[in-house]
Amino acid sequence: MEEKFTVTQRQRLVELNASEDLLDLFFEDAGQRDSFFRKEETALARVNKEKIINLMGTKHKPLLCDVEDRMITWLTETEDFTQVATPIIISSGMLEKMTITAEHPLAAQVFWLDAKKCLRPMLAPNLYEMMRDLHKVVKQPVRIFECGPCFRKETQGAHHMNEFTMLNMVELAGVEDGGQMERLTKLAHAAMKAVGLDNYELEITESEVYGETLDIVCGDIEIASGAYGPHPLDGKWGIFDTWVGIGFGMERIAMAMGGYQTIKRVGRSLAYLDGARLNV
Repeated sequence: MEEKFTVTQRQRLVELNASEDLLDLFFEDAGQRDSFFRKEETALARVNKEKIINLMGTKHKPLLCDVEDRMITWLTETEDFTQVATPIIISSGMLEKMTITAEHPLAAQVFWLDAKKCLRPMLAPNLYEMMRDLHKVVKQPVRIFECGPCFRKETQGAHHMNEFTMLNMVELAGVEDGGQMERLTKLAHAAMKAVGLDNYELEITESEVYGETLDIVCGDIEIASGAYGPHPLDGKWGIFDTWVGIGFGMERIAMAMGGYQTIKRVGRSLAYLDGARLNV
């Protein structure tokens, strides 16, 4: 009878970033399987170790941090966006203004600190507040972005983490009504050029919160989603001008750039560093 890798062997190979093709191999018997496993584990462990040595001796910056730096440089030096930093703890009222009430699917994923405060599951509520107030001050188009952690009780799959990094950019009153999708498309292409990704596609889809969105997809990974207004949510925030915005998943971009099988290799972790397993 043909043999496949044991659960323990498969888990170890996944940790070392083995390809899907390798994980699905069949063997004539357990002896052949175990011999093959030992050989592949040794080779993959060597690759992981070399990545760590290269990071510590040459690169000095994990891929996730490099992606963030590239995006921030592009936004501030080329697109004239201003970086902001807003609270990680937000109120239940902020979520309710985003229509995320107890009945909303996202409500079950929120990390509540008490009855009225939670760890932010998204950056949008704070940026709504920020761009409204800034527009009142400067009386001209507002282009801002934030890059920081968000938290959701996600399924522990290959593309999800409970703690992840988002970069949200938003432009208020800078686009004439009717030109929002064209502006989103231009920004999406420019962002992918900035990080050095070219194997992506743009897809128009529907979101539970934002309605029509422009998503950036790399393989089977959605790495960003763009939305625009006027939108039914805008009035709750005192927003009355056109706007466009894109939210990027930093770990997902790094995962796509590094060719990794799981997002955990590039996220905040004590088990992985720059895509390499520390326990090699």
